[in-house]
Amino acid sequence: MDAESAIPPSGGSNSTNSDESKNGDCPSSGNTNVDSAGSPNGPSVDGCKGPDVMSKRQMKKLLKQKQWEDQRELRKQKRKERRQKRKVVRQAQVGQTAEDGASKRIRREVRPSKLRLVVDCSFDDLMVLRDVKKLNKQIRRCYAENRRAIQPVQLYLTSHGGQLKSNMDEYDKGWINWKDIHIKSEHYKDLMKPEDLVYLTSDSPEVLHELDETKAYIIGGLVDHNHHKGITYKQALELGISHAQLPLGSFVKMNSRKVLAVNHVFEIILAFLEKKDWKEAFFSVLPQRKGAVPIDEASEALEDVSSNKEDGEELDSDSELDDGTTLAETKHIEEKNDS
Repeated sequence: MDAESAIPPSGGSNSTNSDESKNGDCPSSGNTNVDSAGSPNGPSVDGCKGPDVMSKRQMKKLLKQKQWEDQRELRKQKRKERRQKRKVVRQAQVGQTAEDGASKRIRREVRPSKLRLVVDCSFDDLMVLRDVKKLNKQIRRCYAENRRAIQPVQLYLTSHGGQLKSNMDEYDKGWINWKDIHIKSEHYKDLMKPEDLVYLTSDSPEVLHELDETKAYIIGGLVDHNHHKGITYKQALELGISHAQLPLGSFVKMNSRKVLAVNHVFEIILAFLEKKDWKEAFFSVLPQRKGAVPIDEASEALEDVSSNKEDGEELDSDSELDDGTTLAETKHIEEKNDS
């Protein structure tokens, strides 16, 4: 046999394999070893399908799906609770809105008083800048309290100018837009009838018991730390107008003089218009630093102190000791023994 016949035809094995591939069968192999590219349970080789095996990712996905299904009722319950909470919050907001509306309606139901309260700012040249700033704050407090009052008065600032006006401009120019206030550069005697004027001053011998809404009550706009005592009373006498002091001494015992700040006098008048009671008006306004106590309580405390003092004096002279002798007798015996 020659060499060519001993060599098998080229491509013989390939044709066999292609026929098997066309028939959809996996090629047979005598080699049962598994190479590094796969395993018996690994991916298919040459288009052949391996056994169905679930990956870890798929297992996690199925587990999550199962948990989702199991918690369906729980999620439903939570949604219901959230809806209920939102409903409660909405109802509370509606209730609060109704209360706010009611309070606004009450605020609009004010009863403006015809009574005029005048802050006399004609003492500008008697104050240093520090005191002018204090007066500015007191006036602002008066304006704010009057705006909130149930019975607001007709508020006037007269003789407005000088240091006070400059300080108000510097502090806040918004005062020019204030409502329900009459700010005048003129003196009050040029704006109102003399018979309508009543100057409120603690130096007056007259006591104010009732308020007359036809009158204009004047408060001295002066912060002077008692450097100009009696100046408002003197001005009232010079102008020939009425004057009076608040009935402070009839209801209140104070540690200091009966001179009050501008805003305190103003607030007391507002409180009296609302409460119709001087005692309540005083103690709703007076600051604690004034040491104010009701006059009846102060009288009782004074009586207790007097009684204790008398008891102490009696004990010093006439009290008996345990053996029946008095202190005076004991003192006499001691003096006799010494002699």
